[in-house]
Amino acid sequence: MRHSKAEHTGPTDFDRTLSERGHVDATVVGEWLAALEITPDLALVSGATRTVQTWEDVAAGAGWDLDLAEYDEALYEAGTTTALDLIRDTSEEIGCLMVIGHNPTIANLAELLDDGAGEQSDELVLGYPTSAVAVFSYDGEWSDLDEAGATVVAFRPGARV
Repeated sequence: MRHSKAEHTGPTDFDRTLSERGHVDATVVGEWLAALEITPDLALVSGATRTVQTWEDVAAGAGWDLDLAEYDEALYEAGTTTALDLIRDTSEEIGCLMVIGHNPTIANLAELLDDGAGEQSDELVLGYPTSAVAVFSYDGEWSDLDEAGATVVAFRPGARV
C-alpha cells in the first residue's frame, strides 16, 4: 500500500502528517480489506509519520490490532530492490504481510511482483496514487519471492487527485 494523502509540508519530509482526507481514505482502505476478510499477520511500515498514521487508520478501519506493525526506517528510503529484500527477510511464520511505504517504490514493487495472471494486473500500470493498495497471492517462502512471483487478486486504486 502507498501511504494516504499527506500534508504538503512538515518539519521534514519524514515528519509530514496525513491530511484530513488521508485519514479518511486510510480508514476506508481498512474497511475494504476487512470486507475482503484480509488480516495481516504482520505489517511492515515505513517509519515516516505519514505511513505510521496510515497504518493506524487502516488498522482502525479494519478492526486490527495496532501491535501487528513493525516500523522500519529503511523502508522510507528504500528503492524497489531494497523493499523486496525487506520482504524476503520476513519470517516464514508470517502468512499474510502488509507493506505500507512510499512512491515510486511501492508502485514499482507492485509492478515488479505482478505475474500478469490476475484480472486486475493492468490497473497497476494506470497509476498508484495515495491510498492505492494491491493484494497479491503468493505461495512460497518469503525468501524466494522474486520478479513476477505473485498474482494480483484485488486492487483498490486509492485516491485520485
